[in-house]
Amino acid sequence: MTAVIVQARLDSKRLPEKSLLPLQGKPLIFRVMEALNRVAGDIRVLACPEDCAETFRPLADAARFELAPGPKEHVLRRYCMAIRRYKPDRVIRATGDNPFVFADAACAINREAESLGADYAGYGGMPCGAGVESIQSEALLRAEREAEREAEREHVCPYLYAHPERFLLHRPLAPPVWRGLSLRITVDTPADFAQAEQLYRALSETAPGDARYYGEVIIRARRALAGPLGQGRDPRDPRP
Repeated sequence: MTAVIVQARLDSKRLPEKSLLPLQGKPLIFRVMEALNRVAGDIRVLACPEDCAETFRPLADAARFELAPGPKEHVLRRYCMAIRRYKPDRVIRATGDNPFVFADAACAINREAESLGADYAGYGGMPCGAGVESIQSEALLRAEREAEREAEREHVCPYLYAHPERFLLHRPLAPPVWRGLSLRITVDTPADFAQAEQLYRALSETAPGDARYYGEVIIRARRALAGPLGQGRDPRDPRP
């Protein structure tokens, strides 16, 4: 069983309560879950801090996501609590600031991970905000047991990155159709959100149906927007 688990919070320092900002009439986190509903999985979970669970609950219900509250600062444990509760074999990890996640790329990297038996898989070279990670549940439970450094527990996957001798890591460059490292489509600042509004509107007007969730379509729409592209970070960056 595969669980699509997205992490979100309300106390972002750069853009407070960004999860609730309205993106074309719906909160940002709802748009993120809307995109993740196009990613193949058996169960979908919103993993949030306990202190904002009641704020997120109606949004999770509306998007047909389970709600899994957990520790605010220990995000690895938050994921592991969801694993113990729902018992998936594999987790597709996403973050709540990425409303333009590439659904087709997410499905592809998860298939690759399953076929290889990889403990961890994630594409490199994609736009900032486009990617997900596919992780064996047991690998995350092991990380929770063994990780000692704060940064390895505050985030989800650094312990895996740091121990390639213990885990089978699959970190290929994304296929050319999904590459665009110089493009930024995440929402981390007020400028990012203003750009997200433009991009969402453009996709609504030019990409009917599920096409708007395909990486090639999103890249084309982003490149058509005026203004600086910004320098993206690798989609495997562990920040929550």
